Amino acid sequence: MGKITGFMEFQRLREASEAPQSRKKHYKEFLLHLTDADAKIQGARCMDCGIPFCNSGCPVNNIIPDWNDLVYHSDYRQALDVLHSTNNFPEFTGRICPAPCESACTLGINSDPVGIKSIEHFIIDKGWENGWVVPQPAAQKTGKKVAVVGSGPAGMAAAQQLARVGHDVTVFEKSDRVGGLLRYGIPDFKMEKTHIDRRVMQMEAEGVTFRTGVMVGKDFPANVNNWARETISPEDLASEFDAVIMAGGAEAPRDLPVPGRELKGVHFAMDFLPLQNKVDAGDKVKDQIMATAKHVVVIGGGDTGSDCVGTSNRHGAQSVAQFELMPQPPDEENKPLVWPYWPTKLRTSSSHEEGCDRDWAVATKRLEGKGGKVEKLIAARVEWKDGKMQEVPDSEFEMKADLVLLAMGFVSPVAQVLEAFGVEKDARGNVRATTDGQGCYKTSVDKVFVAGDMRRGQSLVEWAIREGRQCAKAVDEFLMGASVLPR
Repeated sequence: MGKITGFMEFQRLREASEAPQSRKKHYKEFLLHLTDADAKIQGARCMDCGIPFCNSGCPVNNIIPDWNDLVYHSDYRQALDVLHSTNNFPEFTGRICPAPCESACTLGINSDPVGIKSIEHFIIDKGWENGWVVPQPAAQKTGKKVAVVGSGPAGMAAAQQLARVGHDVTVFEKSDRVGGLLRYGIPDFKMEKTHIDRRVMQMEAEGVTFRTGVMVGKDFPANVNNWARETISPEDLASEFDAVIMAGGAEAPRDLPVPGRELKGVHFAMDFLPLQNKVDAGDKVKDQIMATAKHVVVIGGGDTGSDCVGTSNRHGAQSVAQFELMPQPPDEENKPLVWPYWPTKLRTSSSHEEGCDRDWAVATKRLEGKGGKVEKLIAARVEWKDGKMQEVPDSEFEMKADLVLLAMGFVSPVAQVLEAFGVEKDARGNVRATTDGQGCYKTSVDKVFVAGDMRRGQSLVEWAIREGRQCAKAVDEFLMGASVLPR
């Protein structure tokens, strides 16, 4: 490493951010990437550990020590090339990835881990600022055509990889804009959508065609996020294209089967968040779900629930509470027990910092209201014994609730899509496909492949990018007999 003793000399530095009370007034990003000088110091903290567990802790297997060293030596262009060698879209992961690589950092055993995510953010922003991120069109076309269903990170990664080796790629997206859940599931204050737009422009220059407002399949239930203008059948795709990749998200939300669920004012998180993103994009949205001046209760303690908290605060909610069914995790993990794996510990997001009453080990028993509209939530304390949940006696309580947002995760891809393709499913309702050996990422249907959430279930953006890249290699091998794409 460039600075052998850097990890002993320098402290971890957080990226600068706008103050909570100020940033609640807008929907723009509020984190600033590191300065050149700060990035150099943070890169110097990467120790010569011998076995870089961060590489395996990162789902896309980023070559982290190499680009940390290059940043320390101010070789930002080479650092960008190393970063792009494993990750098509580091501006996505550098903003919304939870950084499992940092949990695996050797320095993190007895000190603060290297700020890997902040360095990644710095490298890719530096690349865009200097015009180093340019289209990479194929030198020669193969004459093969590939359809990609879904334009989230898995679909985008697969499409870009396949276009760069000469295939004609068409991406089909049911929404009115490209990006999938990156576009309509992630609030703009966490990732502005200009980052998606400029990647789309790059991919179009590389030969990728995007068709938005197109639903693949038939007989889909109408919902707030279905902005499709036309439908195309899997049979039509199979006849027109040499290979098809299913790369949609896990969009079937987990419901809350309690009395009062049918009351007005009770919504899934993904009926709430996308509408604000459309407004941020300049669209006029009829009947937008608003938290303004309301008592908001978010059920679910994960990232989606946190996004609901941040959006509700920006709407001007009167109060925001967030419930989690599981017990409150410890403030610090037991590092000797869990390192280098992802630890269970209390995590406070930027949205929580902006104002939220959080509570754990709480189960919602029923929702009550008048005139068909929710007014309060009845809950109880629970405890876990031998892996089983039990209600704590005499612990029932009630809360004001004008708006209840269900953010309890997603159970599977939309069933109608899978049934339209006729693919075999696993026990969890995802598409069955292996990730190793002959025929990896291939479904039970001829020339149909799958990647991302549709195969593995609800997961992280970096897993989607990894699977999109690996699926692209599998498709290229299927079409050409061999592939030069990295796995």
